Amino acid sequence: MSTATYTVSGMTCQHCVSAVTEEVSGLPGVTDVQVDLAGGGLTVTSDAPLDDDAVRAAVEEAGYEVAGR
Repeated sequence: MSTATYTVSGMTCQHCVSAVTEEVSGLPGVTDVQVDLAGGGLTVTSDAPLDDDAVRAAVEEAGYEVAGR
């Protein structure tokens, strides 16, 4: 099991949370996605460490930006 935390900018509502969760959940090996709307946090749990670029691309596909890790 691997857990990684990111900061996502641009999220303002539950629709944002749903969009990010849906896109990141689609990555291979992802077992859990938790989004903290108030703090902009994204915690991804997966079977093995994920490529940061893949997570960044999924967040961007949802319409948001990874501001940091």
